[in-house]
Amino acid sequence: MSAEEMSIRPSVGVAKHVSSHPLSPLSSSEISDATQLVQALYPANTGLQYKAITLQEPKKAQLIPFLDAERRGGKPPTIERRAFVCYYIRKTDKLHEAVVNLSRQRVESNLRLGPSVHGPGDAEEILLVEKIALEDKGVQAELAKLKLPKGTAIISDPWIYGSDGINDEERMYQCFLYMRDPHNSEYLDSNHYAFPLTISPVIDAVHMKVIRIDLLPTGLDHSTKKPRPFKIPPPNEYTPECQDLRTDLKPLNVVQPEGASFRITQVGETGRIVEWQKWFFRVGFNQREGMVLHDVRYDGRSVFYRMALSDMVIPYADPRHPFLKKAAFDLGDVGAGVMANNLKLGCDCLGSIHYLDAVLNTDEGQPWHMENVVCIHEQDAGIGWKHTNYRTGTAAIARNRELVVQSIITVANYEYIMAFIFNQAGEVKYEVRATGIISTQPIDDGLQVPWGTVVHPGVLATHHQHIFSLRIDPAVDGHNNRLVYEEAHPMPRSDFNPHGVGYTVNETLVEKSAGLDINSDRNRVFKVQNRSVKNPVNGKPVGYKIHAPPFQKMLADPSSFHFKRAEFADHNIYVTQYHDGETYAGGHYTNQSRGGDGVRAWADRKENVKDTDLVLYIQFGLQHSTRVEDFPVMPCEIIHVSFKPANFFTKNPALDVPPSRQEVNRSTLLSEEHHQPGLEAKVAEQGDLCCSSKL
Repeated sequence: MSAEEMSIRPSVGVAKHVSSHPLSPLSSSEISDATQLVQALYPANTGLQYKAITLQEPKKAQLIPFLDAERRGGKPPTIERRAFVCYYIRKTDKLHEAVVNLSRQRVESNLRLGPSVHGPGDAEEILLVEKIALEDKGVQAELAKLKLPKGTAIISDPWIYGSDGINDEERMYQCFLYMRDPHNSEYLDSNHYAFPLTISPVIDAVHMKVIRIDLLPTGLDHSTKKPRPFKIPPPNEYTPECQDLRTDLKPLNVVQPEGASFRITQVGETGRIVEWQKWFFRVGFNQREGMVLHDVRYDGRSVFYRMALSDMVIPYADPRHPFLKKAAFDLGDVGAGVMANNLKLGCDCLGSIHYLDAVLNTDEGQPWHMENVVCIHEQDAGIGWKHTNYRTGTAAIARNRELVVQSIITVANYEYIMAFIFNQAGEVKYEVRATGIISTQPIDDGLQVPWGTVVHPGVLATHHQHIFSLRIDPAVDGHNNRLVYEEAHPMPRSDFNPHGVGYTVNETLVEKSAGLDINSDRNRVFKVQNRSVKNPVNGKPVGYKIHAPPFQKMLADPSSFHFKRAEFADHNIYVTQYHDGETYAGGHYTNQSRGGDGVRAWADRKENVKDTDLVLYIQFGLQHSTRVEDFPVMPCEIIHVSFKPANFFTKNPALDVPPSRQEVNRSTLLSEEHHQPGLEAKVAEQGDLCCSSKL
C-alpha cells in the first residue's frame, strides 16, 4: 500500500481527561471530537465522507502491563485514547486514514493512501447507489423494453464491483436488478429474488453516476440478449403471512425464574465486562469486525488476549461476465458492525436476555446509535457429563449450560448469525449460522448449468463458497505461547506390537510462521501451549486445542484475483508472529483489492513463532452447492470452531456444576431409573476375593 504524509498543519485542541478504559469502544463524544479535529485540517467548506471512526487499540506492549495491574488490583499506567479515522474527500478518490489522539485533542497522523486503495461501502452510500441506478434514464430505457406491468416495483442490489484486472482501477458498484411480485407490488416484503432481471448498471462511486449498463448472460455460454418482454413467473414468498402455517406446534417456553446467572458491569459509556461461571471477558464492538472479545480469562487464568472474526469471502462459481467478479468480502467491503441487526426479544434470543448497544458513525462523522446489536443469554446444551454406576443404579449427571454472546448481520440477501459460546468446562466455541436468501440471477427456461441450480422458474442460484477467518490472539497462562499439532500414527508390527493394533499420538512443534492444514486421516489437531507452565498431574505444558472442521479450500485458480485477494482461504490455519496493526486476514482494504498485504504475506516472512507472542487465523467454511430447498429462504447451515482445554486443568473443570435434578428442571415426565444387575468382589481377611450379586 502506498501512502504519503499529508502536508496539512496538524489540528490541535485543548487536552481532555479521558476516563474510558483503553479497550472500550469510542463514545459518542469521542466520535464527535475525532470528526471535528479531522475536519479542522481542511478549509471550512470541504466535504468529508467518513468510512470508519473507531478505537485505535493501544499497542500491546502498553496494554499488557495495564491489564496485569488491573488483575492485581494495582494502579494501571495511563494509556492515551486514540481514534482511527478512515475518510474520503467527497467527490474525489482521495482516501485517507488518520490517527487522532483524543486525550491530547490533536491529529497525530494523516495519510492519503495510494490510488488503487479503496475504502469500504457505507449505509448512506449504498442507498444512494440504489437510487442513482433506478433513476438513470438509460437504465429506465432498458427496463421499458421488458414491458413490465404498470406499477411494478424495481429493486436494486448494489454489489462491490470486485476485481478482474480489466478497467477496474476506479471505485465502482455493480447493481443487480430485481422486481417485486408485479401482481402484489405494494407488498414491501415481497421476495424480489424470485424475479431477477437481465439489466445490470455499473456506478462510478466517485461521481455517483451510471457509467455502463451490462446485460446478463442467461444461457449456456457468455452471450447476452437484448432486453425483451419479461415472462413473469409465480411469486415465491417466505414471510409468515404468505404461508399456510402449521397448527400442531405446542409452545416451548424458556423460563429462568431467578433470572440469568451472568453479570455485566458497565465501564464508562461503552465498555462492558461479562462474568459467568468463572469466565471473565470484555465485549467490544466496531465497524468492521462487529463483536470483539478482549482479556478472556477462566477462574482468573489468562486464556485469550483477543478474539474476533477477521475476514470472510464468498466467491461465486459462474465464470461469465459480470458474475466472475462476485467475491464478497463482507467485513472488509462494508463491515459486520455496520450490518448488525437490532435483535428482537423472544425471536433472535430466548430466555433472560441482556442486550448491548453500540455507537458507530454516519458518513457525516456523527455518532450513530445502534440498539440491541449484541444479545447475551444462557441456553441449555444437553448433558454436560454423566456416569451411571450400573452396579448401584446411581447416576451422576450435570447438564451443560452455555453462555451465548451473539450478533446477527444482514448482507443484502444473506444473514449470518455469529456467536461466541462459553461452557462450564472451560471451552469456547465460535459458531456461524448462515441463512437468509441465496443470491439469484436469471436463466432461460428449460436450461440446467453445472455452476448453479434452478430453484424457481427462470431463477438460477449459483454455487458458491463461504470461507471465514477467525483471528485468535492466544494468551494461555501468558503471552509466550507455541503452536503444535498432534497426530495419531499406527505402530509398526513388532515384538512389542505383534497383533498390529497399537498406535501412538505424537506432537510436532511449529517453529516458523506458516499456513497449515488439517489432516483427518491422521487426526491432526492443533494446540496452543505455554511451555513454561506445566500441568501438575502429568508435567505436560498447559494448553488449548483447536477443533476446526475440514472444508474445501478456495476453488478459484491460484492466479485468479479471487485467490490472490482471499489470502486466508488456502489453509485451515495460519500462524504468524504478533505485530501491532496486523488484524485483517485479507488485508486492511479489500474493496477491489489485489492481494499481497494479508495473512499469506505475513506468514511468508517465516518469523519465529516458538515460545513467543503469536497469532492464529483459523479458517472454516461451507461449500454451498445450492438446492431447491434453499429457496425462498435458506434453512440455517451451522459451522463452528471449538477451543478446548488440553492439560490446562487438573481434572474435569465442570465437576462442581450442580447436578441435574427433576425438582429444579421440572420436566413433565420422569424417566425410569436405570438399574442393571452386577457383581462385586470383596477382599476377605485371608486376601481371597468373594463375589456377590448386587441385584
